[in-house]
Amino acid sequence: MKNRTSFLPQGGEVHPSRCLDNSAFKQQKLPAWKPQMTIATVLSSFFLTGAFCLSVGVCLVLSANSVREIQVDYSDKCSDCSKLRENSSNWNKECHCSVNFTLKENILGDVFMYYGLQNFYQNHRRYVISRSDAQLLGRNVNIQKSYCVPFTTYRNGTPMAPCGAIANSVFNDTIDLFYNLNSSVIQVPLLKTGNSWWTDKNVKFRNPKSYNLSSAFAGTARPPYWQKPVYLLDEENERNNGYLNDDFIVWMRVSAFATFRNLYRRVKRIRWFSDGLPAGNYTFRISYNFPVTKFKGRKHVILSTVVWSGGSNPFLGIAYVVSGTAATLTGFVIAAIHLKLRKKKTYFQK
Repeated sequence: MKNRTSFLPQGGEVHPSRCLDNSAFKQQKLPAWKPQMTIATVLSSFFLTGAFCLSVGVCLVLSANSVREIQVDYSDKCSDCSKLRENSSNWNKECHCSVNFTLKENILGDVFMYYGLQNFYQNHRRYVISRSDAQLLGRNVNIQKSYCVPFTTYRNGTPMAPCGAIANSVFNDTIDLFYNLNSSVIQVPLLKTGNSWWTDKNVKFRNPKSYNLSSAFAGTARPPYWQKPVYLLDEENERNNGYLNDDFIVWMRVSAFATFRNLYRRVKRIRWFSDGLPAGNYTFRISYNFPVTKFKGRKHVILSTVVWSGGSNPFLGIAYVVSGTAATLTGFVIAAIHLKLRKKKTYFQK
């Protein structure tokens, strides 16, 4: 009988076995369930999916169509101000324009005011990353090492607050709404706050800690295209200043498309406007500061209501309808193929 030690490698070392443990998990012996796809289960899956998507899509489309909305383009009506703003040397000159429109029917419920931009591309890679999230959290950071270049510091070394191309290009037109009632003009009360996302307002944006905002931003300067420093964005409400300004926060959430709208104001439901906006003649008075002619853009103001599914955007409903239609048609095609093959099989069996 041969000695067992002769089978050991030189040196007498015993190497552990590379075989897996003899367990149900490692040997892949666990019980499994494999669905048996029959023609009945396949067709029922396609038809049920199609019916569900079609029903949801129709509801979403009908809901979007029930939104009351009016859109006013003021690009051409404020052309004089636009020409003035194209010259950067006129940055400190004020320019105002007015746009009249008529509401033929009442807009009942909560009314939201949006500003819309057309042909403004916020989805460029260098534009999207041109910001400092650490600075927007109120931290003392070296923005020279951030992606804000070239909007980081001035030639004298003064840092910009906030830095980056997104902040520098913030939409800064001021839009007021007036209701023309008989011979009197009534300004529609608009809410400046509560228009940004809760997570942005309470998590992603913070002001530097100091006893007041002017001292918190001491040693910094406004971006080149701004008319006011960041701590004076809202002179009526101290809590709506600095990096916590709602208009600034809304703008910093960039859009994926070249044509987009951002929430600007909400109508405060008091007095004449307790039920919404009554029918009649209205006027937008605009302090024009945001030029768009150089990139062939357009600007407009939108007054809109919202429903349970959101605003006037039928895209999701149309997507559901298309998906439901495709699933239903696929089910009919599979059923036709099955019937055709079954007839052939019956014929050959005979």
